[in-house]
Amino acid sequence: MRDGPVMKQWCITGSARRNGIIYALVAAVLFGASTPVAKMLLGSFSPFLLAAVLYLGSAGGLFGWRLISKLFNRKPSTEAKLRRSEYGWLAAAIFSGGLVGPILLFFGLKLLPASTTSLLLNLEGVFTAALAWLVFKEGVDRRLLVGMGAITGGGILLAVNGTTSNGASEADLLVIGACLAWAVDNNLTRKVSAGDPVQIAMLKGMTAGTFSLLLAVWAGCQMPSLSKLAAAALVGLFGYGVSLSCFVLALREIGAARAGAYFSCAPFFGAFLAICLLREPVPLNFLAAATLMGIGVYLHLTEEHQHEHSHPDFEHEHSHVHDEHHQHEHAGDQPQNVPHSHWHRHEPTVHSHSHFPDLHHLHDH
Repeated sequence: MRDGPVMKQWCITGSARRNGIIYALVAAVLFGASTPVAKMLLGSFSPFLLAAVLYLGSAGGLFGWRLISKLFNRKPSTEAKLRRSEYGWLAAAIFSGGLVGPILLFFGLKLLPASTTSLLLNLEGVFTAALAWLVFKEGVDRRLLVGMGAITGGGILLAVNGTTSNGASEADLLVIGACLAWAVDNNLTRKVSAGDPVQIAMLKGMTAGTFSLLLAVWAGCQMPSLSKLAAAALVGLFGYGVSLSCFVLALREIGAARAGAYFSCAPFFGAFLAICLLREPVPLNFLAAATLMGIGVYLHLTEEHQHEHSHPDFEHEHSHVHDEHHQHEHAGDQPQNVPHSHWHRHEPTVHSHSHFPDLHHLHDH
């Protein structure tokens, strides 16, 4: 009888891990596709204005989707609302990832090919994992470190070979700075990932978009045509809004280091589209860097993490179903086998199973 709950726990953990990987990969594909498209739009937009339209498009699109879904679905949301204590973390994440990151990226993108920029963006995953490990004390094993080294090597190859064109070395630093800003954003967003991902994405989009729009007005940026504004807003909805919502769910299930590692697939997809859509050449350093980065992503994707660990007595709120980690009682006839959200308490326990640093596995190593 003792093996039954253990097997159930493995199934539950495996399902959460698969969901987290899927969310991270969907986020990666959507964001990766946005980079070459943004490169095409930069001919009509200033970097400030493009950042504004992308983020406002993401916020407006998500708000419209939520409004329509409420009209046709009367059921209450299964996601937890942000708590007052979490808004400080979210504000810092918005400043770093919603204001600093996009502006650095678009100034760099003006000087670099979209394919090279896409692969340089792999460094975001490396910086995210490094900060998660060194600053936020998230568990990172040797395999993940080797993978980060391979991705870093690929980024260095691109940066060194990119200094042949005017301004490319400065552009490399701008893109690398954007990666660092987004890495800070990812780790800070991890702190609020128990909350509603669409709410988080809308707040980020509205705040970052409004600030970037004010900068665009201050800089005297010229407005493009209505059709190009609509195209940029649509790119923002999927490449930033939907992508960010999926990434928050990935942070919740597998932690910042792993979510950042899987998100490293984004630049490969972006680089492929850049070569196909923009007819950019394929230099030798691009192929060598892609190989190194591919090895790094593979090492991340094939990681296994298992050991005996303890869960302390603690309380929090997030969307969940009743499983081995959720055995609390409900008042009345509230459903327990479908996703729901409320404040609940976890009893202390010690066990061993395969896991990632999700909301319930933030222990030291």
